[in-house]
Amino acid sequence: MSNRYVELGLRSPVNLTWEVSLACNLRCTHCLSSSGEPAAGELSTAEALDLVEQVHQAGVFQINFGGGEPFLRPDFEEILVACHGRGIMTCISTNGTLLNAERVARLATTRLVAIQVSMDGATAETCDAIRGKGVYHKAIEAIKLLAATSIPTSINTVLTTQNASQIPAMYEMAHSLGVSLRVSRFRPSGRGADNWEELRPTPAQLLAFSDWLAKSGDVRTGDSFFSLTSQERQGLGLNLCGAAKLTCCVGPTGNMYPCAFLQTDRFKAGSLREQSFQEIWDSSEIYDSFRSLRIHSCEECNRFDQCHGGCPAVAWHLKNDINGGDPECLERCVTSIADANKAAQAA
Repeated sequence: MSNRYVELGLRSPVNLTWEVSLACNLRCTHCLSSSGEPAAGELSTAEALDLVEQVHQAGVFQINFGGGEPFLRPDFEEILVACHGRGIMTCISTNGTLLNAERVARLATTRLVAIQVSMDGATAETCDAIRGKGVYHKAIEAIKLLAATSIPTSINTVLTTQNASQIPAMYEMAHSLGVSLRVSRFRPSGRGADNWEELRPTPAQLLAFSDWLAKSGDVRTGDSFFSLTSQERQGLGLNLCGAAKLTCCVGPTGNMYPCAFLQTDRFKAGSLREQSFQEIWDSSEIYDSFRSLRIHSCEECNRFDQCHGGCPAVAWHLKNDINGGDPECLERCVTSIADANKAAQAA
């Protein structure tokens, strides 16, 4: 698929991120949506099932479910059944604390579901400091239940300064449990914005992670680290932002956004209570702006073909400018470290 075709946007997204509820039984310090209590006016069961039908008619291949904690929504399994009945692949991001043997057995009756269990450290001390006391061991038990089935399962870790040194150990732990590892990028969105300075990886940690990632071909990142991955991994996934081109996000109340990290009024593409899914995808001015987005300030960089300016969401949250290039790209990490060394020598 050519970059030009991606830039124009597809007839429908390949996959959709659907934040089905803001309700959550945890209060993770890096949460992208500040989840906790349900949002006012979340989609009803009828509205949710109608959206499944619209997504099916649009030809969306996969829905990635998140929140909040999806399993706190009483009708969530009904929504899953509707998706699977229409041949839609589903991937569920969960904290694992609500998974038990009975629920896992129900989920294992289809080949159309995959599950990501969130963990943020190779030790209980590190993980629970972010996710809450006792969550580490509950997540491990959930992973063991899933690993005993045919459900494709992964551990999903958000890279922070606290767990950066434990990523190799998490990789080994995932393999010992019979699952894979996915490392997601920490972005200053939601509750993560409140704890950004405390949790953000240092430039040295980002560079070290990139070096390690280049040697670990079976670690998945989606396009989360397209601005951090080395040349060796370029062919393993999309090397530019797919928001409004290959993917988009539906929030708990039916508003659509370019991605899960830009669920703000500024980037609201439309409401499913006012327009159809296809109408918003085809005609949203917000989506059109992302499809035509060019990070000209990065075009002379020798890594431009690898990242195309990086993540607009990070640029927006840190610089209030989606056109300004990713502040955490590897080239900026190198420059930051060099500047710090010069300052230290001058002192």
